[in-house]
Amino acid sequence: MTIPWLTDDPRLFPPVATALTEPNGLLAVGGDLSPERLLNAYCHGIFPWFNDDDPILWWSPDPRAVLIPSDIHGSKSLKKFIRKTAPKVSFDQCFDRVIGHCRGLRKHCEGTWITDDMEQAYNVLHEMGCAHSVEVWLDDELIGGLYGISIGKVFFGESMFSLAPNGSKIAALALAQRLNDEGFALIDCQVESEHILSLGAKIIPRADFIQQLTAALTISSEMDWPQLASVFEFNEISRGRSCQI
Repeated sequence: MTIPWLTDDPRLFPPVATALTEPNGLLAVGGDLSPERLLNAYCHGIFPWFNDDDPILWWSPDPRAVLIPSDIHGSKSLKKFIRKTAPKVSFDQCFDRVIGHCRGLRKHCEGTWITDDMEQAYNVLHEMGCAHSVEVWLDDELIGGLYGISIGKVFFGESMFSLAPNGSKIAALALAQRLNDEGFALIDCQVESEHILSLGAKIIPRADFIQQLTAALTISSEMDWPQLASVFEFNEISRGRSCQI
């Protein structure tokens, strides 16, 4: 089957139902990483994922990994770590450092899919108020974090990193706590991994994901992301109403 090349119109993507089953979810090739095209892609359940030597590849896998904010949980050892160390969490305080660490981790472990162009594109989305980061601090040292896109009542997770044990898991717990407080319906985790499954993610058919996504995008969100950083400490989330850790 021939994979379609995108046109110059950033609004046009093939229907996600036409994506390949092998490799799972490959939908289209080409286009660019302009803010309009990226945001339009996420709104249709599509995301870019490619290496430096590839053209831009666009994906919509079936099934889809998602996390309901109120369903997140963690292990007893993670709970013990949080109580013992009392890490702090901030939001949107150093987006460039977070994506830089995510890129470095991917280079070392999984390939270079966060390319120069990808990093620049998501920094632009951050400047526009569409991309956000979560940072985890221990004794004023950055030990983990994540970043992604927020549209409507959906957060599209892109990547996470840990420089010390539990750094990325704490970031995910903090994000879910805040999103649950704000009535978010979904965290899109894109594809299955042991890491996200350990936090309570589930695997659902793409058609169900698209249905839930469409509904959640109709509800606007007015979160003030940087202000979430001011008083958030982890002795708070360990007693949280919705996060079981």
